[in-house]
Amino acid sequence: MEDKSSRRPLKVRSSTYAQRVAKWLSNKNITPNTISLLSVLFAACSAISLVLLPLSSGLLIWLLPLLAAICIQFRLLCNLFDGMVAVEGGKSTASGELFNDMPDRFADAFIIVAVGYAVPQFSYAIDIAWCAATLAIMTAYVRTLATSTGAPANFCGPMAKQHRMALLTFACLFTTIEPLFWQQGAVLYTSLLIISVGSFITLFKRAILAYQYLEGKRDV
Repeated sequence: MEDKSSRRPLKVRSSTYAQRVAKWLSNKNITPNTISLLSVLFAACSAISLVLLPLSSGLLIWLLPLLAAICIQFRLLCNLFDGMVAVEGGKSTASGELFNDMPDRFADAFIIVAVGYAVPQFSYAIDIAWCAATLAIMTAYVRTLATSTGAPANFCGPMAKQHRMALLTFACLFTTIEPLFWQQGAVLYTSLLIISVGSFITLFKRAILAYQYLEGKRDV
């Protein structure tokens, strides 16, 4: 699935819970690539929940963003366990890197773009969402491009995948009670702006660090 040198550093991998779940999955007839594809399914469920939000009323205004947040977290769990099953579970495949990266790009796009369609009442929300999704994908592109040219894998922020998904999870959760304080959708709209700016800074930072490494001006 993925070699250890190119893995995103995550403390949660060493937790007893994660180790037990990864071991359980490794003993089942399931491949890391399948887990990677499941992350796209959860992302799509999150996206559908968000897109339906403007059409909802009553209890659904509370349930849909909650479901979106839950699906985002399941998407991240898939991202965690595909690598653990591959590396720690010894079930890596030759095509693992392909499955490790490509589904993530679709998952990012599904969720981020859907946020724009969830708040159409805000000016240029959909355009900003597409911009945010493009910039998010570009952060991964810069990382993989740098790695292919000899630089080490760099997962730095301020708006790496885990930061984007954490922000959107909290935004979705706050959306469930948002009508009590502000206009519906304000938090999701603000999250798009933050992701856009943060992703631009992230891709620029990764590009600079890769350049410095390749030119021999930086060790890491």
